[in-house]
Amino acid sequence: MADAGAFRLSDVTLDDSIGRSTPDVEHERAVAIFDLIEENSFEPVGHDGGPYKLKLSLVDSKLVFHITTEDGEQVATHILSLTPFRRIVKDYFMICESYYEAIRSSTPSQIEAIDMGRRGVHNEGSQTLMDRLGGKITIDFDTARRLFTLVCVLHWRG
Repeated sequence: MADAGAFRLSDVTLDDSIGRSTPDVEHERAVAIFDLIEENSFEPVGHDGGPYKLKLSLVDSKLVFHITTEDGEQVATHILSLTPFRRIVKDYFMICESYYEAIRSSTPSQIEAIDMGRRGVHNEGSQTLMDRLGGKITIDFDTARRLFTLVCVLHWRG
């Protein structure tokens, strides 16, 4: 059995199917990927250990997780419907807009209240992602949060 340090992502790439966007969106994607690689816990169920490379792609409105080891050995491919995330991502974007608007004109307590709501929706999306990956990939909540951020950034058109 591999040590716990082997159950992590060492690389995350986005397939060309994801498409490219504005420089701001590309920057947010890069930051989301950097944060995910920097700290994560990622264990494909039934595999002895990595570290792993994750390639994300979009196929027929589904998110595809293509997982290999660092040396290119195929580990697994998992396909998730994005349908369970649509409402959460939409709510998250709406509350983020409110948050950025509030920063310009609201009181600190109003900003804090909106930020708490934003974190709550983000947590809901993270839990949904963990649930959808259940039995396929074991991730901790912080990794789910970082992956959910990336899922959101994939939807952001700028």
